[in-house]
Amino acid sequence: MIPFNRPCLAGREIEYMQQAAGERHLCGDGRFTAQCQELLKGALGARHVLLTTSCTHALEMSALLLKLRPGDEVIIPSFTFVSTVNAFVLRGVRPVFADIRPDTLNLDEAGLEKLVTPKTRAIVPVHYAGVGCEMAPILQIAQRHGLAVVEDNAHGLFGRYREKYLGTFGAFGTLSFHETKNFTCGEGGALLINDDTYLEAAEIVREKGTNRRAFLKGAVDKYTWVEVGSSYLPSDLLAAFLYAQLEAKDSIQEARRRIWSFYRSHLDQWAREGGVQLPAVPAHCDQPYHMFYMLLPTAEARERAIPFLRSQGVGSAFHYLPLHLSGCGLRLGGRPGDCPVTEDVSARLLRLPFYNELTEQELLQVVAAVQRFPL
Repeated sequence: MIPFNRPCLAGREIEYMQQAAGERHLCGDGRFTAQCQELLKGALGARHVLLTTSCTHALEMSALLLKLRPGDEVIIPSFTFVSTVNAFVLRGVRPVFADIRPDTLNLDEAGLEKLVTPKTRAIVPVHYAGVGCEMAPILQIAQRHGLAVVEDNAHGLFGRYREKYLGTFGAFGTLSFHETKNFTCGEGGALLINDDTYLEAAEIVREKGTNRRAFLKGAVDKYTWVEVGSSYLPSDLLAAFLYAQLEAKDSIQEARRRIWSFYRSHLDQWAREGGVQLPAVPAHCDQPYHMFYMLLPTAEARERAIPFLRSQGVGSAFHYLPLHLSGCGLRLGGRPGDCPVTEDVSARLLRLPFYNELTEQELLQVVAAVQRFPL
């Protein structure tokens, strides 16, 4: 059986974790945490980077830093993981669900401005599959209405839009290092801070609402509780694992490029003949090869495809269910028909196995199974 996902070692993960254990610094903000942050900051050109326990927590930090309150609204695509919306709903914010483009499956910038109201405080574009949203018009709309932009870049580390790295456009960008992502430490994330005015507050929020970070820098002689916050620091053991992965970013990205390109070249004709849509990557976007998905012609075909592929020894998966149609989404104001593209795409999308160590023989097995599927 070829699984849908398999976490992979890149090289020195165990060695670095042993070093972290030997140094007796197991909590957050140790040597490896600092090295991960500096590597990401340098590679992406971000102003500041803070590792977090998850992308979810990085999003929660952004909501705290923006001082969002009950009654505020945030525009979020319905086609995303629940973490994107939970981070803001926890602050009492009302999510306004936006539809997606039918090509890239990203936030549809053409329908964005009509969702802005006097209560809107932020826009949260999600770079689906690591392909950049149309950030130029999104930023223009945000600036016109005085709104913050928080990029959910869980899929898109090292992806670029018009030569600029994803996650560095808005006030904040968030990253995921979950085991399903290109770079992992099992569970982890990062907050990219692109506005210097938020750094001190971010360090306080991340340290349980205390000014402990200032104390460690020698700026104050003792630390105390100064703001609402939580515990968002990952263990340095996890950072040690992650650093080995980030250190091997070129080889990891090359492996994933090979897999994505194999699927694309071997399935292109089959897809065109069968009315199947393969991933769209605009020329001005550089993707990080996070996943490979197909949009089958009908929802019924997708429902048959998953058990069929399993019978052929191939794991596969669907993706997000529309948030506006979920039980919680309906209670928060979602209605059937609000996001028609999301509703259609969600029912037809199928993801193929994608992890760094997939061999050519396994890829051929996946492709053969897909091509045998009766559309």
